[in-house]
Amino acid sequence: MSILLACDFDAGDWARWRPALQAALPGERFVDAPEAVPDDPIDIAIVANPPPGALAGLPALKLIQSLWAGVDRLLADVTLPAGVPVARMVDPAMNAAMAETALWAVLALHRGFFRYARLQREGRWAPHPQRRADEMTVAVLGLGQMGRAAALRLAAQGYRVLGWSARPQVVEGVTVRDGDAALPGLLAEADIVVNLLPLTPATYGLFDATRLALLKPAASLVNLARGAHVDEAALLAALDAGRLRHAVLDVFGTEPLPAGHPFWRHPRVTVLPHAAALTDPRSAVRVAAANIRALRAGAPPAHLVDRARGY
Repeated sequence: MSILLACDFDAGDWARWRPALQAALPGERFVDAPEAVPDDPIDIAIVANPPPGALAGLPALKLIQSLWAGVDRLLADVTLPAGVPVARMVDPAMNAAMAETALWAVLALHRGFFRYARLQREGRWAPHPQRRADEMTVAVLGLGQMGRAAALRLAAQGYRVLGWSARPQVVEGVTVRDGDAALPGLLAEADIVVNLLPLTPATYGLFDATRLALLKPAASLVNLARGAHVDEAALLAALDAGRLRHAVLDVFGTEPLPAGHPFWRHPRVTVLPHAAALTDPRSAVRVAAANIRALRAGAPPAHLVDRARGY
């Protein structure tokens, strides 16, 4: 049996990933295309943004292991084999990196560091009043692995953290609300909203003009999840009108962000190149290898995706 590597990596990325996979799974045979082993069935696919159709026609396939945390693009492939378990990447190192980015963004917004950066460019010396962390309410939307890590890191920093998820959750030190009915009130309380929700049909376009209008005046949005969560035109309108103070955006509807996009030069927008929490082969390969060893041993793999829920 062989393992198919269906990953959208360039040569530089493969120079890190392939040796790490081979070292973690000695004795396994890795192939880049099904036709490379016509007499050796492929029973596992390790994927990272595979092109549509890349996993079709593999009758022996027993596991699809994603190297990315988000699986919305993978699940959107109508040729994805039905009934084959899909495991997403849940890497403690990636969770920690995302929590670091969320904390950086919240600190910068809370303390006005983005404003100070603008003042520096203008050559202006203008200190502003300083608020304490416990005077700031931060809402974290999505309490999966990354959202929970971010909420705990922010709470440890002294912020009043409100968490929201579709289903009931318990997170120590965080006030958690759940369900659609609780979301408007939570948005209205927050000084800063951090989005770490999975992209599903229910969350697509979540931050439209109606929901952005629910945020308190001068609130800020941090989107570290998926670009499709945000109606970009509605966000720009809210920023231009002064309804929102600032937006920190790591993800966009089109990536890379087009050169002429207004986000690039907007004074109230901070752009990151989808780099809030990059997958690190040193830790991610261990997670993938553990799942593959579990499958080989007849044990259930971890972090399986519920296709009906979309994550």
